[in-house]
Amino acid sequence: MSSGFKTISVILFVLGSSVSATADIVDWSPSARIPEQGRANILNLDQGQLEQYRDAGLIHAQIYPVTVTGVLPPLQPVRNFIEDRSWNPLKELLNKVIRNITGFTSFDGFLSRLGLHKYPKATDAGVYAVPYPEGSRPDYRMGFGVIERGGAQGFTFSCAACHSSELFGKTVLGLTNRFPRANEFFVKAKKITGYYNSWFFQHWTGASQSEAALMDEAVRNLGRVEVKNPIMVGLDTSLAQVALSLNRRQQDAYATPSPALERNPRKDPFLDDYPADSKPAVWWNLKYKNRWLSDGSVISGNPIFTNIIWNEVGRGADLRVLENWLSQNQQVVDELTAAVFSAEAPRITDFFPAERIDVGRAKIGEQIFNNTCAQCHGVYEKAWSLPGSETWPKEMQLRTTKVIPRRDTPVEEVGTDPYRRLGMKSLEQLNNLSISRKNGIVIQAQPGYVPPPLVGIWARWPYMHNNSIPSLCAVLTPAKQRPQVYYAGEARDKEKDFDFECNGYPLGPKTPAAWKEDDFLYVTTRRGMSNAGHDEGIFLEQGREILSVQDKKDLIQYLQTL
Repeated sequence: MSSGFKTISVILFVLGSSVSATADIVDWSPSARIPEQGRANILNLDQGQLEQYRDAGLIHAQIYPVTVTGVLPPLQPVRNFIEDRSWNPLKELLNKVIRNITGFTSFDGFLSRLGLHKYPKATDAGVYAVPYPEGSRPDYRMGFGVIERGGAQGFTFSCAACHSSELFGKTVLGLTNRFPRANEFFVKAKKITGYYNSWFFQHWTGASQSEAALMDEAVRNLGRVEVKNPIMVGLDTSLAQVALSLNRRQQDAYATPSPALERNPRKDPFLDDYPADSKPAVWWNLKYKNRWLSDGSVISGNPIFTNIIWNEVGRGADLRVLENWLSQNQQVVDELTAAVFSAEAPRITDFFPAERIDVGRAKIGEQIFNNTCAQCHGVYEKAWSLPGSETWPKEMQLRTTKVIPRRDTPVEEVGTDPYRRLGMKSLEQLNNLSISRKNGIVIQAQPGYVPPPLVGIWARWPYMHNNSIPSLCAVLTPAKQRPQVYYAGEARDKEKDFDFECNGYPLGPKTPAAWKEDDFLYVTTRRGMSNAGHDEGIFLEQGREILSVQDKKDLIQYLQTL
């Protein structure tokens, strides 16, 4: 091993493992400043504690830990509903009605339809590995979990349902799920409740009394939930579901929900008429920010704690019961927090030879980035700038040695689709909850969006909060010339499902034939799907492009190394 290679290995090890030995109270306020390299060890644990908390948190992300969750359908009776092929014609007719509503014919198909992915293999390592819940790889999909309550087994979904994705044969926990359908679950569950009768459910599914009681509770809590379909597969309306569900409760959201409000919820001035969709975010960006969500509207409070509250408002939970659970399970929240903030991004060289990136061109791209993009997106120091690096293996030269984010997370208005940020005004009512006030959670609608840190940007296509731009080539194209329609699909084959040169979805004749279904056709002229903005004042000056075709290619080569 060369001395230069040893040097860079030591540097990368120190950068990746440097943590404090003492635990401090986390500053979740908007005045917190983000240090160089971010806050991967947000709880300031010693190395051993950090690893223990992270591993426990990764299991919570796979198996939902909130045992008081609001919607917990009984597992076996629901499986029977989906899979049973009965000799009894009346029972089969009822099951057929349910299958027609849901579209599910098997329980695994149900989980697959919701976007859940298979667990990483035991041979996977690094960011592609997870600790298994029982020490061995489960047969079911990641994000599905079982909770015992009242003598019955109910099932629910955890963070991995929306925050994991397939990446060329690897399942990556912490990567945006490109096709989450968690909202679809609630939309269809609400439809089924219209047919629900406790006696029939117990009789036709063979449910025990405790299982029927669990289903009765789930149906009752769904009465507190208001749902909204996403405008496009791949987008998520969970935040809209939270606000609309609060509109079904008494003003303090703790009193017994009013039957009148459950039947006729308060009018929402925005969400009743307009979309506010966005894709789930990647985890590894959180360490580089001091405000959260795509628009930075969570300006104070632990975003993991906050997300649990939102999950349960959207599941119709009793918030007094939830508050008591949270007060007794702070370590669970801390473990999830440690796991999410310490997440790392996949590298493009994990899938493609490092030789596909020209270091000389990427260095030119770095200069372009620092002149046009770094002011908003942060600075990224590269191993290729270290003395003697030209003798190191190409993959080591491409590494990022330091991330220098903005000390205070900015919000910028660059002309991108406004509906998502406008919808956050409806979420400000969360500030009125006792549980929010006690825990320093503050939501404040913003005039723009957060320019995200670009670590792992290569793996995050399609781009913008609403998935309206299919590739980095299109991001660097003036808005009027960007594709108005494109087909989307899973990233299974790195040669067929990914355009390496443009970094994103293959377009036109390169689009895989299997993708060409209406559900996966993105139309950017639809309300909430605009691909406008992020051009003038960035790589356009008064409508004139300041980057050449070669400049853009060089910039993309650089971005692929982050």
